Amino acid sequence: MTNIRRNGDRFTTKRATDTLRPISLAMASSHISFDQSKGHTSALQLANNIKLAYALLSSGNLKLEENKDVLIPQLVIDSTGFRLFDANAILRYVLNDFEEEESNEYNFAVSSLEAFASHKDPIKEHLAEAVQKSLDNYLTSVEEPLSATRIVIFANTYALDPAAVEARITSLPERLQEALKLAKTKIVRSSTDYKHTGAVNVSQEHLMKSQDAEILPKEGERNILITSALPYVNNVPHLGNIVGSVLSADIYSRFAKGRNYNALYICGTDEYGTATETKALEDGVTPRELCDKYHKVHSDVYKWFQIGFDYFGRTTTEKQTAIAQDIFMKLYDRGFLEEQTMKQLYCPAHKGYLADRYVEGTCPKCGYEDARGDQCDKCGALLNPFELIDPRCKLDDGVPEPRDSDHIFMSLDKLEPEIKKWVDEASSKGNWSKNSKTITQSWLKEGLHPRCITRDLVWGTPVPLENYKEKVLYVWFDACIGYVSITANYTNKWEQWWKNPNNIDLYQFMGKDNVPFHTVIFPGSQLGTGDDWTMLHHLNTTEYLQYEGGKFSKSRSIGVFGNNAQEIGLSPSVWRYYLISVRPETSDSQFSWSDFAARNNSELLANLGNFVNRVVKFVNAKYNGVVPDFNVDNLPGYAQLKKDIDEILTNYVDNMEKVHLRRGLEIAMTLSARGNQFLQDNKLDNSLFAQEPAKSDAVVGVALNIIYTVASIMSPFIPETSEIIYRMLNAPALRIDDHFNLPIRPGHNINKAEYLFSRIDEKDVEKWRSKHSGKQV
Repeated sequence: MTNIRRNGDRFTTKRATDTLRPISLAMASSHISFDQSKGHTSALQLANNIKLAYALLSSGNLKLEENKDVLIPQLVIDSTGFRLFDANAILRYVLNDFEEEESNEYNFAVSSLEAFASHKDPIKEHLAEAVQKSLDNYLTSVEEPLSATRIVIFANTYALDPAAVEARITSLPERLQEALKLAKTKIVRSSTDYKHTGAVNVSQEHLMKSQDAEILPKEGERNILITSALPYVNNVPHLGNIVGSVLSADIYSRFAKGRNYNALYICGTDEYGTATETKALEDGVTPRELCDKYHKVHSDVYKWFQIGFDYFGRTTTEKQTAIAQDIFMKLYDRGFLEEQTMKQLYCPAHKGYLADRYVEGTCPKCGYEDARGDQCDKCGALLNPFELIDPRCKLDDGVPEPRDSDHIFMSLDKLEPEIKKWVDEASSKGNWSKNSKTITQSWLKEGLHPRCITRDLVWGTPVPLENYKEKVLYVWFDACIGYVSITANYTNKWEQWWKNPNNIDLYQFMGKDNVPFHTVIFPGSQLGTGDDWTMLHHLNTTEYLQYEGGKFSKSRSIGVFGNNAQEIGLSPSVWRYYLISVRPETSDSQFSWSDFAARNNSELLANLGNFVNRVVKFVNAKYNGVVPDFNVDNLPGYAQLKKDIDEILTNYVDNMEKVHLRRGLEIAMTLSARGNQFLQDNKLDNSLFAQEPAKSDAVVGVALNIIYTVASIMSPFIPETSEIIYRMLNAPALRIDDHFNLPIRPGHNINKAEYLFSRIDEKDVEKWRSKHSGKQV
């Protein structure tokens, strides 16, 4: 009889060579069972099963017993009831090879390597040393004929570090290859093999840097000052207003910060002017009360849309007055301001001068009947209200009458040579958007003329001249200076941003109707002072976003306005994603409810959401949320995958640097699609986990890092979603890079999956379309 003793939950035989001599397997019915014990580590299972598979393949009369009740290694001789329960003993018995049982090689294989394989959390450094010793001293050659001892040490070493063995031993005997293949299919891995501790193991070198409490330019870094057109304070912004300026600027700001540039994003409400005075009169409040109300309205809308201003201010401040008056006086002292008497339209019905925008009539250029006194919305021509055919007061339809009034004009004709030279250089160097260049050149082509910069109002920045103390600065001279004063309210060191042209790149975002004031009037004001101003580097403008084939109209309740979006109940990410996907960069575009739903369902939900949740759920289900000890050498196509992702990232960064935001979003989504393809190519499922553990480990390790990269490059567009993904990954914000890295390392613990998006039903689309169709037929 064989003397058998139990060791823990494994059965081993005492060395009893004389009594372990096998009966002839050719003469007996025999069965062998693989190691599928849940109490064994996956490494020990693999080591045991390699030995058992080799034994099975070495005997033509052994049969494999598939019995879910038998989970431990076992050899049974049916005729005698003889049983063995230790993989090493079974291998020796079947091969009839009991040599070298006292050798250093065998003792090392059992006492060291097998001990590591049995341990659920071995010390990695010690394990690596043991594997290296085995490869250097015992596995220098793996060739036929193979002894039982050599198979044991190979199996134990391979189970501990498959990649290291495969890197050293490039070819194996055919039977051993088949045994290895068969053994991998018999491993039963469990999430209980992995202990979730909340551990974080993420490479620090690839992370986004934290923002300083006060963002100031830094020597040796790329410093970017970002502004979006200051929204006028007397209305609620609609989706076209949002995508045209603040959202576009926010996306570029987040991209710049994601690249670890030193960036400051400034905006605020434009609060002075006739429109504010008139609206306050209509509402029965003071201009200040009106401004306070709508400043909060705008601020709340932008917060919900996750517009990440570093500072959101306003123009009705003491610093605005001081800086605007300083610029005015420097222009005055240097001879770039002149006095003229001009006719203004006065409305006798409500006894007040009319701001240009409150005079409406027929455009002399294109015949549009609702052109404003300052600009035609149809053809874009800048107008003088006296040019309008059949002018009327917008407030009461009264017929305005001309009256003389003395005003200050800015001598743009004197500044024209400097302005033209600057435009030629800045538009080329800063890669202005096409429509920005076209609109500016159209203005310059007609020649610059003195332009009035004062108005007969009370609500505005006072003109700092004794004879004009009853007048205020014209809002379009004053408003652009708001960028400077708002920065000054953010930091007393504002001149480090605004008077530092050699170290600052100024990026400005707006709708096309605002272009001339940012490319001619404000730069002309800066040049005229003689100060060393930071001036416009890149100008990015949009065309108009239409609504379902028509225009947004607050008065007729047509279209979605900032406050409406919140009421619908979708994430801000869905709105941001759609608005950028239809951003009117080169021509007018349409907001369509059907397209809105389709992009959510097919792109966000089916592409991005499916990719992220499939991987995160799998890692939690199979690995208990623990990133396995993966090696990309176990992925045959990894080199091509990395090449593909590197190309995507390089293309993405290139387009985003050029502020091609819509194209940048399209490219970012291709990375998610490539991630889905990667999962399909490698068939990530339960079978891969059970039968090809090394490959499964590599697939999930790489997939998690693709998700991490997707979160980083999508964060400028859908920051809330990226934050959720970072939370699922239990990882800090990742820097936007132009090469694919693997910052999430083995041993890192992730969190549970969360839903990113939900399906939009057609019935919801119809409900929302009906609600926001207003009086439009």
